[in-house]
Formats: sequence, C-alpha cells, structure tokens
Amino acid sequence: MAACFQQPISITTGDDSAILFSSNSSDHDHSHEDQTSTGSPSSFKHSPPSDHNHHYKTTTYTLTTTNLSYSTQLPPTSSFPFFHKHKSVSILKSISFTAKSSEILAVVGPSGTGKSTLLGVISGRVLNHKEYNNFYPKSISVNDHPISHPSQLRKLCGFVAQEDNLLPLLTVKETLMFSAKFSLKEMSSKEREARVLSLINELGLSNVAESFVGDEENRGISGGERKRVSIGVEMIQDPPILLLDEPTSGLDSTSALQVIELLSMVARTKKRTIILSIHQPSYRILQYISHFLILSRGSVVHNGSLESLEETIVNKLGIQIPVQLNALEFAMEIVRTLEDYSRSKDEYNSHGMEVVLWPDQEDFDCFEHRNSPRKTGTYCFLTIYLFEIMFLCSRFWKIIYRTKQLFLARTMQALVGGFGLGSVYVKLRRDEGGVAERLGLFAFSLSFLLSSTVEALPIFLQERQVLMKESSRGAYRISSYMIANTVVFLPFLFAVAILFAVPVYWIVGLNPSIAAFAFFALVVWLIVLMASSLVLFLSAISPDFISGNSLICTVLGAFFLFSGYFIPKESIPRYWIFMYYVSLYRYPLDSLLTNEYWSLRNECFSWNNNNNNRNNSIDYHQPTCLLTGNDVLKSRGLEDDPRWINVGIMFGFFVLYRLLCWIILSRRASKTTF
Repeated sequence: MAACFQQPISITTGDDSAILFSSNSSDHDHSHEDQTSTGSPSSFKHSPPSDHNHHYKTTTYTLTTTNLSYSTQLPPTSSFPFFHKHKSVSILKSISFTAKSSEILAVVGPSGTGKSTLLGVISGRVLNHKEYNNFYPKSISVNDHPISHPSQLRKLCGFVAQEDNLLPLLTVKETLMFSAKFSLKEMSSKEREARVLSLINELGLSNVAESFVGDEENRGISGGERKRVSIGVEMIQDPPILLLDEPTSGLDSTSALQVIELLSMVARTKKRTIILSIHQPSYRILQYISHFLILSRGSVVHNGSLESLEETIVNKLGIQIPVQLNALEFAMEIVRTLEDYSRSKDEYNSHGMEVVLWPDQEDFDCFEHRNSPRKTGTYCFLTIYLFEIMFLCSRFWKIIYRTKQLFLARTMQALVGGFGLGSVYVKLRRDEGGVAERLGLFAFSLSFLLSSTVEALPIFLQERQVLMKESSRGAYRISSYMIANTVVFLPFLFAVAILFAVPVYWIVGLNPSIAAFAFFALVVWLIVLMASSLVLFLSAISPDFISGNSLICTVLGAFFLFSGYFIPKESIPRYWIFMYYVSLYRYPLDSLLTNEYWSLRNECFSWNNNNNNRNNSIDYHQPTCLLTGNDVLKSRGLEDDPRWINVGIMFGFFVLYRLLCWIILSRRASKTTF
C-alpha cells in the first residue's frame, strides 16, 4: 500500500535533473541543531519519518527572479472583436529579487501595482493561455535551478489566497483533518491526526479546535482565526515556500500582528521561505519582516531592508521622514519619487531577454497530481481513487447533517407536500372528473418535486469555491467529488421520495397495488434525482445565486410548458418540438399516468345512461361506456407501456446532467489560479 503513495523526489527537465528534494548531511546536522536549540518540536514530522520525508523537510530553498515581466491583453471594446486590435497592458516590468529561507519578504505597494499578479506568477498559477504573453518562465529559479514549467512551482509553493475559502459547517480540526487526508494519503490515520493536532497547537487554535469555521450567516471563529486556519490548510503539507496574498486584509491590528508573528515563527523554526503581499503594515509588524519589495506601476522601486529604505530616502533623495511616520509609510506617499530615482539608476534592464510562454509539453504530468494514474499501477490508482471518494463522502455527510435548514426543509417539504396534496385530493372518484383530477395531481406533484431542490443552490455555490481551490491543487479529482456527491445524496433523496410518496399515494387512493405503489415511489425518487442533478449542473455554470435561481426557474418553466400537459405534442411548433423530448416533466408524467391506468385499461370511468319515454312505455337502453382507462392513455399517445423505457430515460437525464457538471467543473478547475 505504501508504494501507492510514494512521491517523486526530483524535478526533471529534459536531460537535466534538478535535485530539489535532497540535502547533504551537513545541512541535516545544522537543521537538527537549530531545532534542538529552539526547543520547539516540529509539528510537521512523520512518525516514524521515512528517509524521503527526512530529506525533504531539511532542505532550504532560495527563490530568485531575474528580469521577470508579465503582461496581458485587454478584452476588445469594439462591437466587432475580430476586427479590433487587442491592446497589451504590461503588469510586471523586469522584477528582480531574492527570497531566502528563514525570512519573510513583503511585497508592498499601492493598489493596482501588481502585487497579487507577482505572487500568482511565482507560485505557478499563471495559466497557459493565448491571452498571456511577455512572460519568461526561466527568469524564476529555485536554489539556482531555473524553473521551466508552472507545475514545478505549484509543487514547491503553498499559496494562501486573500479570501478564506473554507467550508463553514466544518470545525477547525475537521477542516485541517480533511486537508491532511487529501494531501497526505501516504500517512496512516494516526499519523495524520497527530500532525493535525500538533499544527493546531502551533497555530494557536487549540481553544477553537472544535468550533465551526463559520461565515457571514453562521457564527463561527474570528477573522484572525479563520486566516490562521487557511494558512494551516497550506502548511499541512509543509511547503518549502509559502506565499500569501494580503494575509492581514480585513483583520484588526491585533489579529494582523498575530498572523505575522505566526509566519515569522514558521520561517525561523521550519526554515521556510515566506513571501507575502501587504498593503500598508503597522509599525509593530515591520519588526518581523526582513526584506521589502516595493512596487509602483509594476516596477521595483526598492528591494532591501527597512534601514536601507530609510537611507535611500534621507541620504540619496534628501527628504526628511516625518517623526510621526516610519520609512515604509512615508515611502508610500513619495512612491513616484522613488520610482523616478529607481528608473534613473536603470538597475533592472531586461534588454535581449527572450519572451516566451510556458512550454506546451507533457514532461511534467507527475507534478500536476502526485499520484497520477500514468505513473502508478492500476491497483494503486483505484486505491487512491477509493480513498478520495471515502473522504469526500464523509465530508459530504457532515455538511448535509449540519445544514439544518436544508435537512429539515427537504424533510418538511416532503411531508407537508405529501399530506397537503393528500388532503386536497382525498379518495378521488373513479369517474371522468377523477381522471382529470388525477392528471392535475401528477402534474402538480412533478412541479413541486422538481422545484423543491432550488434551495440547495447556495450550498453548491459555496462548495464550488472550495472545490475549485482543492481540485486545482491536486487534492482530489473532480470525478471523485461527483461520485461522492452522488453516493451521499442517493439515500438522502430516497428518504425524501418515500416521505412524499407514502401519504399522497394512499390518501388520494391511487391504483391499489403494491407493485404500482413501488413504481410510483421509484418515479418520485428519479424525479428528485433529476432535479438534484439539474441544480448541480446549473450551479456549475451560474456566477452567483441570483443568476442561478433565475436560470433554474426559467429552465423548469420551459420544461413544464413543453411537457404535453398544457400544449399537446401535435400543437407544439416544429421549431420548439425538441423541448418536448428534453423536458424533465414529460417522461415522469407519462410514467405516472401509465402506472395508474395500465392495469385498468378495460375499466370504464364514464357511462352514458339515456332513458327514452315513448307511448307511455319505457325502453331501457344498455348503458354505453364513454371513457376507459385505455382511452385515457391514448389521449396522451400511450398505446404501449413506456414505463421502464421512461425510467431508463430519467436515469439517463440524472447521469447526463452530472456528466455535464463534471465537464464544466473540470474546465473551471483547469483555469483556476488561486
């Protein structure tokens, strides 16, 4: 089993091999002495540690950029984009700096200067797309080894986005445990738990370990604690280089200081290289930052310590720093002056530098997913796949169980809907009026069941952000997510179907047959399954809740209109006839009608009794049947029994919408850069 989770330890580029995951004995001894002297036990060691992990943890990393430039093209503003010339905008201009281990490098500058873009580039999250140009990848090197593909950077760098994309209904411990399960599959469950507990203690989250993360709607931990949890999600793998985009944004001064103190401790005790962007740090934060990279309009205006910045301002620019301001705060006020001074020195000249994109080659597949099926055997691949599905199922169930409004709403909807409809259609008559009422009951039930899944839209939208982040970083596959979602929701929606079907079927007095009731319950289950898949698919393509809700209502309204209930098939315009065949209403409606009347085809539901009085003599005519069960079916074009064919079609819709969702989410994940 251990062989399934073995990870590669070198980065290979063509014929050259850059051994980035190895260290000599002297490095090891030095690291061991440092850790002993600090008296702080490492929370990132395996127990017992393997040789591979031992080497990996003691290597120090220095990241260097040389004349790094990056630009993008603005979208066309013309009504005729094919004839519009794209305008290229330069975002980063010849950026050069060095980030060393055990230190924090802060990227500082006004808004819109390219801080987030710089972090995205050096973390390997620039996409290989035609709109990106003027980016030379080999201008980035790690330990003097040039980087030639973004997957190498993604493997080495942990990245904490500005927004905390966390699941609010998981506790702090559960959030880190699931991150460990997805990222550290090679560990045993006891080793993962020990590592998570140690990390919680190091992050200062022990007192909130069992508290929910929470969000704007669900009260949870504080903003500073949420940020530390986001950092912990990245630190669980102990990345040698950690990048953070505005980690103090939105935090009060005390929480911001605690986050920076934590990062400083990690840099010193773990000998990690930390690069973060920060807008305008407070005076207390400055003491924890070793180097400052100040940007202005995409160019470097200062690269060095706070003392060297003060010397530049006072001695070289001849400007006195006000007493109430520190050198960095004052630098933000005179950033254009610093930019002019820096340009005059012409220290960052990139003339003659070749400009290319990331290479379009497949030599780096092993870094996209550590356990790629092309690099492991079938048994190992299936084992990893099963582990991912099991972990995701466990997380799904926790979220569903704790989402009280969804859990209770679906349960109450099924019960209220079943008993409510039953109370309206109590013991329907078996006459012509009863036939019409049964058709109305089936149509309304379909509309009720298909629209009852809309409340799951905001939950899917919230999960989508976390899904994109985790899947884009190789924590698990989108297909694992879809399978786990299906496995968990199948029994849950089956329970919903039974809660609705039992009261409505027997109170209304539908076909009194156990087989007919079982088929009715099956159709109701397939209806909610189709609706769930449809909502999942539409949530994948919807940008927000308002758009998604409008889209769902529009699609369901169109399906209902062309189901054949309001407009017969023969009356539907030819250019809309395709909607009749793709309507989610048509097939269950036909199945329910067939289930009700197929065994009653010869039963009469309407009689013609005429009494003619002639010459004081009474002739009793034989009653004539006007409507049979077979006539009801023929009015819908159901001359043959289509029930099981329709069941197959409904199941096909259930699978189809999930496949479409999988395709869309996979494309989104491939373009995700956070």
